[in-house]
Amino acid sequence: MSEKKLIGSQVKQLLSGVSDHGRAHLLEVETDLAQTALLLGEAIEKLGVSFMAMHEAVLKEQQEIDVLISEGNVPPQAIEKIREIQNEISQHVNAAVTSLQFQDLTSQLISRTIQRCEGLREVLNLLGAENGQSQNEEVSENIEQILLNAIARLEKQSNDLQAVLRKAVHQKHLDSGDIELF
Repeated sequence: MSEKKLIGSQVKQLLSGVSDHGRAHLLEVETDLAQTALLLGEAIEKLGVSFMAMHEAVLKEQQEIDVLISEGNVPPQAIEKIREIQNEISQHVNAAVTSLQFQDLTSQLISRTIQRCEGLREVLNLLGAENGQSQNEEVSENIEQILLNAIARLEKQSNDLQAVLRKAVHQKHLDSGDIELF
């Protein structure tokens, strides 16, 4: 076997290996992301229920305190302090419930990550397709042309994917108050 045929065969084997192993790893990543999204959704749902239950309990407590205050058994200084505490609790509960909205943001990011994985799988499929296409051709074909064709197809696929997946979630942290989803 000539050196050119040997190199061509090795390049084809490399492309095939990268494609096969990459697709297998991407499948695992997608599975992990789907499981993460499921667990996150369940956790957020349970947190939401818990926060709302705490809020209802605090409201009941405030109603009982209001009854005591209206009966006149509480000194004026204590009334003022109780009102401050009630406001503080209300702010904390509202902040907690608002923070739970990050599920929407994280779901969007996970979805985009899965789309990127799908796009990368397509890129890897192109590598495999280029290898399969070149196996049908004569082994003595110019290996440089095979690589140039693969590079061109990969660049096109990558550019197409990048155009579809512009960065759409601009939120850096939950406390910024500026959520730009699209």
